Amino acid sequence: MASRLFYGVLLALILSVLWLLLSGYWFKPLLVGFGVLAVVVALVTTARMGLLDGESVPFARLPQYFKYWSWLGAEIFKANIAVVRIAMAPDLNIKPVMTRVAVSAKSDMARTTYANSITLTPGTVTIEVEETGFLVHALTEEFADQDAFRDMERRSIQAVEGRKALTKPRGEAGS
Repeated sequence: MASRLFYGVLLALILSVLWLLLSGYWFKPLLVGFGVLAVVVALVTTARMGLLDGESVPFARLPQYFKYWSWLGAEIFKANIAVVRIAMAPDLNIKPVMTRVAVSAKSDMARTTYANSITLTPGTVTIEVEETGFLVHALTEEFADQDAFRDMERRSIQAVEGRKALTKPRGEAGS
């Protein structure tokens, strides 16, 4: 019960600050009242659905998330440059590849973060999510690098679950 209370207070605080920052209505009592009502409705709904836990309210792990998002932003930037080089090349040497990527992440949040990170990175798209891994479409063989996928998974697991990824992912990876 104490942990649900902690997560509820943390969620209320984050939602309130986010609402104030995004709305910009600091001194209009009616609109601030509607903001408070929206936060209360969100809290009650979340509590009634039984979602007040560390996975659905991950704000305590924000420093780890910021580290991961910074790394992912740099990877997205590098992949954008690589895709532009391929697209602007006179011979347009694109050889798409479908590859299976093994996954060792245990929580749904870590698996979702990993799959979305693959899709956010230009040149790759997560096509199918399976129990043991993902089916990924890559623009070229260079984008289907299994070591790069393992590094991304390791970082996403550390950000979401706070643990090191297994050295050998469950399932098999292959082209």
